[in-house]
Amino acid sequence: MSSLNKNTFFKSLIFYFPTLILFLSVLNEIDFNYLAIEYFSFNFAHVLIFYWTLKNPYYLNYGSIFIAGLINDVVIGIPIGISSFCYLLICTVTAYLRNITLTPNFINDWLSLLFTILLINSIQVISLDLIFSLEVNYMKYFINSGFTFILYPLFLFIFNSVEKRIKFQKND
Repeated sequence: MSSLNKNTFFKSLIFYFPTLILFLSVLNEIDFNYLAIEYFSFNFAHVLIFYWTLKNPYYLNYGSIFIAGLINDVVIGIPIGISSFCYLLICTVTAYLRNITLTPNFINDWLSLLFTILLINSIQVISLDLIFSLEVNYMKYFINSGFTFILYPLFLFIFNSVEKRIKFQKND
């Protein structure tokens, strides 16, 4: 009987792993956008939200995504709500993709990510430049979109293995 309650902390930590990683990425700026590396940046939060809301939205809920977007805005220093809107737009696209897809396909998901990232970054650039009159470096957004798209297969492999571990822990 005691084996049923064994490692409950570890099981709950594994279950909430995507949410924890999302908050760590927006708090610590894991996406490498603001390091001294000139031509390398990607947005880890976009990949994380895209994968987990497309494959299994049970582990990453929309409320935590919205709050993570608000925290990201504060950390980066852009107007409040821009990142939350963009993150929830990613959730909208992935919900649509989940509903229209009969059989999941890596290439279709990858191309959908490219479309989603281009849409998100263009909305963010337009809102920051035209509405809020902030100076925007278009080349950084273009490089960010490219590397986020290119690095998706690596993160797909990592997140697939994490999801298998979560399912294994859940069924234990």
